[in-house]
Amino acid sequence: MGVEIERKFLVDTAKWEKVKPKSGIRIIQGYIIKTVEKTVRIRLFGDAGFITVKGETKGFSRSEYEYAIPKVEAEKMLKEFCAEKVIKTRYEVDFDGFVWEVDVFKTPRKGLILAEIELSNEKEAFLHPEWLGKEVSDNPEYFNANMI
Repeated sequence: MGVEIERKFLVDTAKWEKVKPKSGIRIIQGYIIKTVEKTVRIRLFGDAGFITVKGETKGFSRSEYEYAIPKVEAEKMLKEFCAEKVIKTRYEVDFDGFVWEVDVFKTPRKGLILAEIELSNEKEAFLHPEWLGKEVSDNPEYFNANMI
């Protein structure tokens, strides 16, 4: 079973602009199923397609299964099954031995910036980059599936 252990934070926009990488990857995603217990997501990640099944979040962890699918099929599923979509640009930032994924949202919450870090266990220590803001890991308002 795949397990995702993730912490999520708001980002200080002014501080982020000083360190933001020159390029990121455009992501378009939609949800076929979105309940507290599970989500099924279709995603275009640049030129690649993915389907992801995630379980209920408990603490900072949840089960996660992700599979590559043909881009054209991902596009068709997004069109057919996902009336609303999350569109964002993802930037990766290496900091103190970790890769931070920073998402800048275009829709549905234009201007929102969230940073995520994946950990090997829930108690793993990590340093906070100066551009990091308030932690929102346990706030459902900031789960991508709940934004649409």
